[in-house]
Amino acid sequence: MLINGIRLLSGNSNLELAQKIADKLSISLVKSQVSRFSDGEISIRINESVRNSDVYVIQPTCYPTNESLMELLIMLDALKRASPERIIAVIPWFGYSRQDKKIHSRDPISARLVADLITVAGADRVITVDLHAAQIQGFFNIPVDNLTAVNIFVDYYKKMRLKDPVIVAPDLGDVKRARDFATKLKYPLAIIEKRRPKENISEVMNVIGEVKNSDVIMIDDMIDTAGTIVNAANALKDKGALDIYVCATHPILSGNSLEKLQNSSIKEVVVTDTIPFTKEIGKIKLLSLSGLLAEAIKCTHEGKSISTLFD
Repeated sequence: MLINGIRLLSGNSNLELAQKIADKLSISLVKSQVSRFSDGEISIRINESVRNSDVYVIQPTCYPTNESLMELLIMLDALKRASPERIIAVIPWFGYSRQDKKIHSRDPISARLVADLITVAGADRVITVDLHAAQIQGFFNIPVDNLTAVNIFVDYYKKMRLKDPVIVAPDLGDVKRARDFATKLKYPLAIIEKRRPKENISEVMNVIGEVKNSDVIMIDDMIDTAGTIVNAANALKDKGALDIYVCATHPILSGNSLEKLQNSSIKEVVVTDTIPFTKEIGKIKLLSLSGLLAEAIKCTHEGKSISTLFD
């Protein structure tokens, strides 16, 4: 897949994924330097010409979130002053995406703020994967391609022999994603009804659907503290579910989440490399989205539709 006129630039947040994408496109990453002043300010230097090229900046805004975001913004500004044809921000994990609406009085809508910052910094287009809330696309005044890892997961689970499998949405907000997943696999759907008394805390209230004597696949956009997934797995076990599998696009895995998953009733957790997680540990299985992102970059550069990537 050799492509002319494309330049790939990577920040520090997921250099391994950027290199995989570059390898699939048979091009090299643009040479650049990211350094710090003594007070911690970020300094970016791009060491190759990008004039009249389509430049793709690969930078998920993952932990440390604010550092990764500032790196992205400064890279975009540096590129804007270097006369490229277009600047496309490739943000596999869009940090602050959970803050997409006001829940309490005087809450910020931080996802909108970040969208404005990325646009003002110089991005002409954004490519991302499985936004926490699809409406975030509307926060931008530039085109946004929200790719999905669902087809990667579908291909993975089609190869497994499961007993009367059921797809489960771990909360009401994930019903559409779970329904699409279930439709493609032709499996029935169940839903976990939960409440969240405060941030990063969830309580299961009900299981809607039949899971007794069935293997279960839960699908989510992210795993952060793992509380939602582990509580949901316990509720499904109480309802008679057999083996429980989990797939999630973004492995945030903060705090003691890995320990929770290893000690849970979940048999396997499949995640992708939108966030650096290069070592498979215990129950964790890693799939790469480098092929999906490389194809999206190729289609965007050649002016082709990316709709086939969703089929």
